[in-house]
Amino acid sequence: MDLEKHPAAPAPAPAGLRASDADRDRIAQILGDAVAEGRLTAEEHSERLDTLYAVKTVGELEALVRDLPAPAGAHAPSASASSYAGAAGPAAETIVAVCSSSSRKGRWRPGAHTRAVSVMGDITIDLTQAVFEQQVTEINVTCVLGNVEVLVPENVTLRGYGSGVLGNFEVRGMSRGETDPQAPVVIVRGFSLLGNIEARPKLGARLVDLARKLRKNLDG
Repeated sequence: MDLEKHPAAPAPAPAGLRASDADRDRIAQILGDAVAEGRLTAEEHSERLDTLYAVKTVGELEALVRDLPAPAGAHAPSASASSYAGAAGPAAETIVAVCSSSSRKGRWRPGAHTRAVSVMGDITIDLTQAVFEQQVTEINVTCVLGNVEVLVPENVTLRGYGSGVLGNFEVRGMSRGETDPQAPVVIVRGFSLLGNIEARPKLGARLVDLARKLRKNLDG
């Protein structure tokens, strides 16, 4: 058999693969552990989180933690991270308001991914008393001739990526110095058409439950 006529196809380079939500959650956990252990400053942690949600490939994600120790099992999530990310809250939830209003508030468990759709309606997503069961919570918003408001505790890391056409997309309070590096990361992605999307911290509301849980995981 002539092997030269039938060369084996090269395996795709893992570094070039598109990053998944699970990949980003894994890297976010490593960064969270690093700032808790004093390996990163709060400013360095915030800068790397900004990059984390801007890059697109696994290789670019891995570069963010190349100088940090990997969790047990090389690049697999640690046991504490797995139990933390896989808690009882719903993996995804959809909130819809069409010529009506809808809200999520009080003591509730948001999933890792929440989708909000407002068409001539009002949606309020209040996370100030929420029980976070994952490091990263992402909210994807589509707003047409409506209004969507997202409220978060003061000490979480809030990030926003979106745009508006004859409408408004605004994420306020994304300061780096006031957030708690052990608290959750809330990402709001959105598109507004003739509508309004606003995400902001609620003054006086601070989250403590998750910080305690993370410290217990790190100490254990």
